[in-house]
Amino acid sequence: MARALYITHPQVVIDPAVPTPRWGLSDRGRERAQAFAARNILPANAAIFSSTEAKAMELARIIAAPIGARIAFDEAMGENDRSATGYMEPQRFEETADRFFAHPDESIEGWERARDAQARIVAAVRRALATVPDGAITVFCGHGAVGTLLKCHCGGRAIARDEDQRRMADPGGGNAFVFDLAVPALVCDWVAMEALDPALL
Repeated sequence: MARALYITHPQVVIDPAVPTPRWGLSDRGRERAQAFAARNILPANAAIFSSTEAKAMELARIIAAPIGARIAFDEAMGENDRSATGYMEPQRFEETADRFFAHPDESIEGWERARDAQARIVAAVRRALATVPDGAITVFCGHGAVGTLLKCHCGGRAIARDEDQRRMADPGGGNAFVFDLAVPALVCDWVAMEALDPALL
């Protein structure tokens, strides 16, 4: 089984005046990322891939630094495209996200369809894994929605909001799951990255 780890960025600085892809980690988010890196559970030969959004890149750089790993960045690993609406107040965002997951074959308020976002992230992860030497641990730094869509694919589960990281683990993000895309198989479900069992890797 060729296992890989998907980690979502932890807490961010929310600024309605800044496009969401450019949001960076908050102090709390950086603390959590640094705490994960300090666990030393990733080997020096780990292959690290990241979305090109600022918060994911920041997470990737923090966890790559202690082991001197190189990072490959891929725009196709970005979060579901929500540019049609831009920033939303929390209540409206949650309601729209519910509809996004509930109707995966529809564009909700101009958002990228969940089905399309799922196909995109699965394809991007598959391309990345094809470049990784046998036996190397692969880490993906990304986002909650597309991470959930990838997880649903690996676990053979229907797309649903109940599969979201916020419903299962830390509501602030910074969660992880272990998977094998080749089977596909889900080795473990969402868990806060601080609580990830290294024996699963």
